[in-house]
Amino acid sequence: MKQFKIPAVFMRGGTSNAVVFHERDLPRERAQWDEIFLAAIGSPDPYGRQLDGMGGGVSSVSKVCVVGPPSRPDADIDYTFAQVQVKEARVEYGANCGNMSSAMGPFAVDEGLVKVSGKEALVRVHNTNTKKIIHACFPLDDGMAAVDGDLAIPGVAGTGAPVKLEFRDPGGATTGRLLPTGNVADDLDVPGFGRFRVSMIDAANACVFVRAADLGVRGTEMPDEIDANPELHKKLAAIRVAASVAMGITANPDEAMKKKSVPFVGFVSPAQDALLLTGEAIAADRMDVTGRMLSNGQPHRALPLTASLCMAVAARLGGSVVHEVTRATGNPESELRIAMPSGILTVAATVKQKDGQWHAEQGAFFRTQRRMFEGDVLVRASRVPGLLTLSSSKRKTA
Repeated sequence: MKQFKIPAVFMRGGTSNAVVFHERDLPRERAQWDEIFLAAIGSPDPYGRQLDGMGGGVSSVSKVCVVGPPSRPDADIDYTFAQVQVKEARVEYGANCGNMSSAMGPFAVDEGLVKVSGKEALVRVHNTNTKKIIHACFPLDDGMAAVDGDLAIPGVAGTGAPVKLEFRDPGGATTGRLLPTGNVADDLDVPGFGRFRVSMIDAANACVFVRAADLGVRGTEMPDEIDANPELHKKLAAIRVAASVAMGITANPDEAMKKKSVPFVGFVSPAQDALLLTGEAIAADRMDVTGRMLSNGQPHRALPLTASLCMAVAARLGGSVVHEVTRATGNPESELRIAMPSGILTVAATVKQKDGQWHAEQGAFFRTQRRMFEGDVLVRASRVPGLLTLSSSKRKTA
């Protein structure tokens, strides 16, 4: 049977890769998107490799982004993020990807969706998943998004042009509240494992944080060590499910087990000497807190940006489990240095109390990005019968 061609760009944003589509090239009925994305990425794949698609077998490279015209006046583009499960026929839209957010402004400029001039561009990105605005600021090279530069980010070889991302008013991205339970920390009942002191915070994406010591681990474990510890995996999965219900993200544990994108779950520990995935040693005085995060059941080699922002916000909330293990700087406006398996990520987060309530004003990072391939993604017609409803101007066959 024939295959359909859909115009697309393959991009790296931070430590993630994704296939990027124009909204205009997809069916108007969003219910038809899932099968297209699954077919394009190569899911479901029981072998976990996605060799028959554009994915790479792990959550950080099993992603799709869709860019279209803005639906609100304070944005230049709309951006929808889709997390494609590797082994399951499931696409989730409940969260944003901070890393891929860094590629959306450059994509819009290079595709002519946003007109720019001068040496630098500012693109206001509306993430439809979280209904939040992200400002992307980056240098231009002859009217196109620059790719060459001196910025190195942990987890990506080489250097690139910096993209500054500012997440505006990131609180409540998933649940509508920075503190979904009303508390900076809770004693969470986790069936089968007892009670854990956790912080359930919703900034950029909903996350649940627990102290490494309470899990019986050091906090400096590498992804392979976490994967090789089934008891730790079970604990973290159970904490994530219990937190999902407590945060109001899902109604019950069964639903929480199916909705894997949020909340992210992670464990934190004080600054401590550690080794990186490269074998390099890093000293405790170079960091403020140590963090490990999991999403979709997989430990990250480099922390997701949205989870890092959430961790930074949590570190500024007095009484949270993240605040308890974070080095005190005496300056609530100082940048936070988070140690992770790939290196140290620096995050800026502004958190203030207003009328007795915590409010996250903004969070900022620097990332790099690069357009790596442009052309058409081919998907089997047998996988996406709904694609037949596309107009002939959008549908091409091979």
